[in-house]
Formats: sequence, C-alpha cells, structure tokens
Amino acid sequence: MSVEYKFNEGPLVSELKEYIDSTYKGHYSKNKFQSTEFIIDCGHGMGFALGNVLKYAQRYGKKDGANRKDLMKILHYAIIALHQHDVDHPEWENGQAEMDFGTSYQLNNYKVKVSPKL
Repeated sequence: MSVEYKFNEGPLVSELKEYIDSTYKGHYSKNKFQSTEFIIDCGHGMGFALGNVLKYAQRYGKKDGANRKDLMKILHYAIIALHQHDVDHPEWENGQAEMDFGTSYQLNNYKVKVSPKL
C-alpha cells in the first residue's frame, strides 16, 4: 500500500538523501573521515549536532535569504543527533525503553539502575 503524502515528503526525503550523499563526496569528508566523526569520538556529538541545528535554524532567511540548503543542513544534523541518541541510549528501540527494573545498565560513563515509577 502506497502512502499519499500531503506535504511532498517522499520527494523531499529523496532530496535529503541526495544532499547527505553529496557531503560524503565533498570537502567535508577529507581522507574518508568527516570532522563530525572526530567530534563524536571526543564525546561532544550530541552538543555539536544540536548546536548546528540551532545555528542553521537561526541563519535561515538571513544569510543568502531563504536558503534551502540551510534547511537541508538542519535536517542532516538532526539525523546525526538521532544517531547519537541511539548510540548513547541503546536501551531505546523504536522510542520505547525495554529495561528490567532493578537491573543496572552502562550508559556512556555512567552506571544506571532502573527503578520502578512511584
């Protein structure tokens, strides 16, 4: 069954994928590494990604007018943030936590024990 999108989502998602693919071919990926990878490896991935979402959202309409590329950058950095969320919180799958009460989990450098809600 095909979904009838109301906001042109199908073609826009395809365009976003093409934009992201182009960043892997451009100056952002010298020596097959993107600078974002190094920032993530230093433990600053989420802050970097969300900071860039804010940066390009604030810039939209100001630098080069209503620049469509800024919107693509917002979406790309949001996807990077979503990826970083999934890496940082492996206990979450499809937006739902599957954790056992009383069990301890290692999250980044923190050990977390799950307690039932009161």
